[in-house]
Parts: sequence; C-alpha cells; structure tokens
Amino acid sequence: MTERLQKFLAKAGIASRRACEELIKQGKIKVNGKIIASLGFKIDPDKEIVEFNGKMVSPAREKIYIKFNKPAGYITSCKNTEGPTIFEFFKNFKERIYPIGRLDKESSGLLLLTNDGDVALKLSHPRYEHEKEYECETLYPLTKDQIRAISSGVTFNNKEKTMPAKVVQTGAKSFNIVLKEGKNRQIRRMASAVGNKIIKLKRTRYAKIKLGNLKEGKWERLSTSELQGLA
Repeated sequence: MTERLQKFLAKAGIASRRACEELIKQGKIKVNGKIIASLGFKIDPDKEIVEFNGKMVSPAREKIYIKFNKPAGYITSCKNTEGPTIFEFFKNFKERIYPIGRLDKESSGLLLLTNDGDVALKLSHPRYEHEKEYECETLYPLTKDQIRAISSGVTFNNKEKTMPAKVVQTGAKSFNIVLKEGKNRQIRRMASAVGNKIIKLKRTRYAKIKLGNLKEGKWERLSTSELQGLA
C-alpha cells in the first residue's frame, strides 16, 4: 500500500500534515537517500526508507492524544527561539508529539497535542470551524459598543474581518468569547481594534474538549469520551 509522503510523516508524528508539506517543499525529507520536494510523491512505508534531519522516520507505534494546561510565558513551538517552550513539560515523553493549533506566549489554558496527523488537520483547519472558548480580562472597563463590535466581527487593516463570535460579559473588565476561527493573536487584536487591551487570556475549551480541573502546567491523556469528540 502506498501513501502520500506528507501523510506518512504526519502519522509518524513529525508534525501536522500542513507542516510536513512545508518540510517537503524545503527539501528536508529524503526517501531512499534522495531529497523529495514533490507533494504528490507516494511511498510504500514497508519498502522505503524515509529520513528527516538525518534520522530514519518510523510510523508511530500508538496514537496519542493529550490535553495540557499551558502556563503563560511558554511558546507553543518545538524550537526554543524566543524563550522556553511547552516541551519543557514533556522532556521525559518517549513519543514525538506536536500541538494542534497554538496559544501565544502570554496566553494560558487548554492546548491539545497528538501524533495523529489526520486528527490534527481536522481540528486545526479553518474549514471545519471548530469552536474555541476563552476567558478574557481587559485593561479598561468594557463598553456595550465594544462588546457589540467584537460580537459582530472586527476588521483588521481595512480588509480582514473576523467572523461573528459569541461574547458574554462576565464582569466590568472581563468576558468569555467563543470563536470558530483562529487568526494570529485574534482576540488581542480584536480588543485593540475597539480601543481596549487584553491583559489575561485563557482557553477553556477546544471543540468538545474542556480544560476542566486540570492544573496549570499539568497534562493528561484524553479520556474515551473526550476522544469521541475529536472528529
């Protein structure tokens, strides 16, 4: 049985399928000793040798699904370029895993990690419109106009408009928001666009998976019932 190279890499836990496509385009993947740069390239995992960073890539032995309560101050990345990364909490973890989506350095809360490229794609691709829920705290008191503007959609740079969102004000300087998209630093940019500033941001739900009582800096494997909500 043959399969596309990027699918094999994602299933092996190298990265999400889209990220694996970029690795192929960058010429970082070899098959049988030759660099492959074609996204349409197919392999037979039982007969061919795939390499990434000079090491042979083997299919993942088991599918892993984790939820993690990310503390603020950590980068959602595999590379330590701007400070400590979330993988400081997974140093003794044997299987290679990667995050589904991102939380910026200053944000905290629910982050999902897996070595299942297909699930990562389904949960992170914009076309599936999976809900993500956040608790937000602002620098200044919220006005009704600000809440209304964030709910209906905010335009960035006179061209990029956010989708309507569910917003519930929970205090003079706090609100909960549910998004179906994930633009870069979206909630912070939305608040800035209406004249306010986010000083605390915590994700509490991703699709049907809830953070629950998981303590900050801790992780656990998803339960059977949580796994059923991944698709």
